[in-house]
Amino acid sequence: MDLALKAEHKAFADEVRAFARENLSPATREKTFSGKHYDRDDHMVWQQALGKKGWLAYTWPKKYGGPGWDVTQRFLFENVLAEEGAPRILPFGPKMVGPVIYTFGTDEQKERFLPGIRSSEVSWCQGYSEPGAGSDLANLRTRAVREGDHYIVNGQKTWTSFAHWGDWIFCLVRTNTEVKAQEGISFLLIDMKTPGVTVRPIIMTDGAHHVNDVFLDNVKVPVENLIGKENEGWTCAKFLLANERLGIAEVPASKRGVSVLRQIARSEPQNGSTLADDPAFTAQIADIDLQVQALEMSELRVLSTMAQGGAPGPEVSTLKVRGSEIQQRIAELTMEAVGEYAQPYQPGMLFQDTNETPIGPDHAPPAAPRYFNMRKTSIYGGSTEIQKNIVSKMVLGL
Repeated sequence: MDLALKAEHKAFADEVRAFARENLSPATREKTFSGKHYDRDDHMVWQQALGKKGWLAYTWPKKYGGPGWDVTQRFLFENVLAEEGAPRILPFGPKMVGPVIYTFGTDEQKERFLPGIRSSEVSWCQGYSEPGAGSDLANLRTRAVREGDHYIVNGQKTWTSFAHWGDWIFCLVRTNTEVKAQEGISFLLIDMKTPGVTVRPIIMTDGAHHVNDVFLDNVKVPVENLIGKENEGWTCAKFLLANERLGIAEVPASKRGVSVLRQIARSEPQNGSTLADDPAFTAQIADIDLQVQALEMSELRVLSTMAQGGAPGPEVSTLKVRGSEIQQRIAELTMEAVGEYAQPYQPGMLFQDTNETPIGPDHAPPAAPRYFNMRKTSIYGGSTEIQKNIVSKMVLGL
């Protein structure tokens, strides 16, 4: 794999950087680097700007409205936006359900749903996890019973990120209870405005409202919203999860996290010196930096395979595991760098409209909330234990 940038790729990176500086609001950028929470407009205004440019669905092939970028352009796009402080693209539409629809959906479904995803005019959320089915997703119990040209759906989904913003939810539902668990699941698209859909917020330890419970009480869903064949939704689910786990590696964000960590080390006084003068601490930063670079090379290998027509395979589980561990380690080192200022837990400081006065330097208030919030990375998208089982069985053949 040739890692040297061609002239056209350098020009492309410059174009992306110029676009970000023109379209990303200073307030949103400030939230990124200060660790404050985004609101809905931060995401939607930015994503709609990307959609208008034709860049939101940047992983899609040209035939479905994507830009048709090569692996290097995709890599540069993600990294430049991270460097410029852009919010993470909410993946549920462009990176999750969109590829499922253009891979498994009918022509009518593609025509109906893909344009709104490409433009970010329609927001999506993911209905996978349930109170009794998270890592063991095949154990889901939300039922969909067909009655004529509709399904009647009953059940509960949980940890549903941004369901309170969502226009639609893509759900795994059980349509057959008489077969092997994975063989009785279907993939349904449900309008969140349908009667019987109720969203209840779950407030996280950092004070943020990102996730929710979603209750489905006799929700009437047209059969035409079924993606693929009935009882074959597990195929769609595996396809989607492979793409999700590739994104969860979050390499560009971790690179930005290392950069911010170095800035904190240079600014935090310790008896007249800074942490940057402490060889033990700088060695830890160098170590995590090398781990990020190694993960980046592994991700590039997967992207290179995809560029040759391949699809993400079970090896992406290693990216998910290492990405989670690295994100958590960066949060741990940030807590260590902030020191005693992390002890006064100030989740309110992460919101734009707070009247609280920060304790310690400006970078201190987000440290503890981010540390606690990052514990979830080893669970969502498939727990670390499940990912290691996948690697053991499907990659190592043990």
